[in-house]
Amino acid sequence: MLTTRLRLVCHASTSAVRTATFPADEQLDPQGREKLAIVQHRLRHADRCWSSPALRAIQTAEALQLDTIVEPMLRECDYGRWSGRSLDEVQAQEPEAMAEWLRDPEAAPHGGESIVGLIGRVAAWLETQNGMRGKTVAVTHASVIRAAIVHAIEANPRSFWRIDVAPLSVTALSGNGGRWTLSEIGPLRGPETQT
Repeated sequence: MLTTRLRLVCHASTSAVRTATFPADEQLDPQGREKLAIVQHRLRHADRCWSSPALRAIQTAEALQLDTIVEPMLRECDYGRWSGRSLDEVQAQEPEAMAEWLRDPEAAPHGGESIVGLIGRVAAWLETQNGMRGKTVAVTHASVIRAAIVHAIEANPRSFWRIDVAPLSVTALSGNGGRWTLSEIGPLRGPETQT
């Protein structure tokens, strides 16, 4: 049986990350670009490279000089009408909806995608990767990476909120026979970083 090696790279920081805002399609901020300059050219030996269609993921992949194919299934969670609004603003204006969303992974009070829906979408993409020969890199979002971890370790969807994924971190998964294993979570580092 083939072992699939997958590295999920969280895009560099944006203003939404720094201000605790539900993301829209913003570009990388100056701090994210600075950190990318430090780790540039550090991902090596990938047989396939994928990217979310979001601008911030594409800019991260380009800065890392990865020749990626855009994969819609790696897109950010759809936050519906909350996109572009700060957490504080939504909490102040829709406290019951925010509480429901954080409590119930099947809820989508914003009119977008539920956490369970996100996990299902990411699980479906992971299944397309299982059994692929070689190494794969995918540049995507913290929400997608958390969903992949929840699926890989067969955790309760409520555990989604207990996983922290930092900008420019790498999450390593290995797949074999339809099962995934979480093998590493850490920062994208300097010259010694490999995939």
